[in-house]
Amino acid sequence: MAQFEDMLTIRQSELDALRRHGEETYPYECCGVMLGRTEGEERVVEAVLRAGNTRVDSPHNRYHIDPRELVRIQRESRERGLDIVGFYHSHPDHPARWSQTDLAEAHWIGCSYVITGVEQGRAAVTNSFLLEGTGEEDKRFVDEPIRVLAAEAAY
Repeated sequence: MAQFEDMLTIRQSELDALRRHGEETYPYECCGVMLGRTEGEERVVEAVLRAGNTRVDSPHNRYHIDPRELVRIQRESRERGLDIVGFYHSHPDHPARWSQTDLAEAHWIGCSYVITGVEQGRAAVTNSFLLEGTGEEDKRFVDEPIRVLAAEAAY
């Protein structure tokens, strides 16, 4: 009997784009949104959209997406027939692991949260974490495998 597990599927070109975003914003955190669809336990990314990091107090280790920009992205996703399946950000000179702040500020249960460690301006490890739970009181991140498809692969 096959066992299904949570997974993020992304084309190499989209993964490269979000990693490059982290390099371009170094030494500050980048952030963005992943659009796609959910198929069973799998989130399939079809587009990666950059967002501005509006955090002014500590952009080197925190990020914030302006709610107006998020509404615009939600509208665009609906127009394209896609859903928000996840978010991404970078950790300049820190590991690609979630922090307590990342967990506290994550609210989209069932979405993937992708973190790229950017070491001295170069993207290093990229990891994904699924936000599980039923609400704020029991939400948690779990490690999620990333399946990378060839850049030109169709879903």
